[in-house]
Amino acid sequence: MLSSGKLVGFVPTKNAQAARAFYENKLGFPFVSDDPYALVVRAGETMIRVAKAQEFTPAPYTVMGWEVDDIEAVVRWLQGRGVVFEKYPCVQNRELGIWTTPSGDKVAWFKDPDGNVLSVSQQG
Repeated sequence: MLSSGKLVGFVPTKNAQAARAFYENKLGFPFVSDDPYALVVRAGETMIRVAKAQEFTPAPYTVMGWEVDDIEAVVRWLQGRGVVFEKYPCVQNRELGIWTTPSGDKVAWFKDPDGNVLSVSQQG
């Protein structure tokens, strides 16, 4: 039943204006709507509801991520749009912020304006 439905992602924000600028202008997601409860953008077939919250503490782990075909190209494109990648101790590629796992998968993390940890990954 659920496997045939479309996924909707949720991420909180305290500042919808800054979140819209980030998700729309830096990540390139088309704007869908803005109401008193959430800002909505679309990432491919996935709708992302950026929920308007008065208070929250960002999780210290990844809350949403995208699997890509060429992580280096995507990271460079995002860096060119002003996205800053985290340089965690495990990251081998310090320039791009990409960690290569023991199995060969690659991951890079970045944060939205509210401190939510997001990622891009490429399967090995």
